[in-house]
Amino acid sequence: MEILIKPVITEKAETLAEERNKYTFVVNKKANKIQIKKAVEDMYNVSVTDVNTSVMPGKVKVRGTRSGYQIGKMSAYKKAVVSVEEGEVIDVYGNV
Repeated sequence: MEILIKPVITEKAETLAEERNKYTFVVNKKANKIQIKKAVEDMYNVSVTDVNTSVMPGKVKVRGTRSGYQIGKMSAYKKAVVSVEEGEVIDVYGNV
């Protein structure tokens, strides 16, 4: 089971990373905090101090087109905010 799916790159997540040393990831819905902590420590070689998780609900999206409205649904996902020790940094951009 793949634990970490992708990092969240938003203005709010970037502010948390810069000011409070907290990084946000989209994770597998079945993963628990212990598995998330181990996956982040193994992948990024940092010491994780705290993990907070939340399940984000799916949203209904409506798009107006020429032929009428297209109604769809975004899937629910689990989000984890990971705190790392002072002085350690996670490079979420990698080699972009």
